[in-house]
Amino acid sequence: MLRDNERVILLLDEPGLTLHGRAQEDLLRYFETEIRGHHQLIYSTHSPFMVDPKHFERVRIVQDLAIEADEVPPEKEGTQVLADAMDATADSLFPLQGALGYEIYQTLFVGPNSLVVEGASDLLYIQLMTSLLSGKGRAGLSDRWTVTPVGGADKVPTFVALIGVQKNLNVAVLIDYQKSGRQQIENLYKKKLLQKKKVVTFADFTNTAEADIEDMFDDDFYLALVNEEFKEELVNPVAPADLPPGGRIVVRIENYLAMNPLKNGAKEFNHFRPARRLAESLAMFGPRVSDAALARFEAAFSKLNALL
Repeated sequence: MLRDNERVILLLDEPGLTLHGRAQEDLLRYFETEIRGHHQLIYSTHSPFMVDPKHFERVRIVQDLAIEADEVPPEKEGTQVLADAMDATADSLFPLQGALGYEIYQTLFVGPNSLVVEGASDLLYIQLMTSLLSGKGRAGLSDRWTVTPVGGADKVPTFVALIGVQKNLNVAVLIDYQKSGRQQIENLYKKKLLQKKKVVTFADFTNTAEADIEDMFDDDFYLALVNEEFKEELVNPVAPADLPPGGRIVVRIENYLAMNPLKNGAKEFNHFRPARRLAESLAMFGPRVSDAALARFEAAFSKLNALL
């Protein structure tokens, strides 16, 4: 039983061992609000959730090189306590890397208003079209949205399920639409991961049965981007009439390249490269974006901004 104003040193071994990640974060908050400033606390952990990324300066790394190597220099023998992360091995740094990665995920890729998109090319196009529209005094995507590329349509439901359970987060998705993925998209709201109005597809604005973000542009404009980016690899520039009819333009280009491979033999179409080309040559290509394409993007951004 502690007497009034008595201070103690608390030594805890793996205090978060039986707790799940969220409970470990709660324990950290308790340490910070109830223990800090009153008592000295030292605890050991292997869990990244028990490392406060705001206070890496408090962390000490404990390692024994003999566990990881057969021969150890005499000065490195035994258990060592390190304050400098640069002196630690990769295995010893793993909990810190996990804590830092989780903090980056929380602050860089997830915000109070998170817009989930499929990939990096979507992020580029959204940023670039917002810039073009704003320059014309029109509605771009609000900077209150944090755009989060998740690396593919198949990862969208999992990502939404993971972040959607967090309180006070406004989450929406802007994704490609194809008939084969219809059920996956509908499950986002049928399984109550999101409200239906927060599941937005590019096909909502192209008036076509299927659509990727590339279909928000006119065919001739997008092919101009492709021809510029792949000019050293294409046997001949690609015209709209060269592509198989119907469907999403990326699929049509892929089908074309299957029959007309690039000079390096590649038959697969890298759809990130035209997005990068637009970013690098916006001064050249920006004025060539049609008003119809601008209107499609503006309609999409306006619908999303209304969800804020």
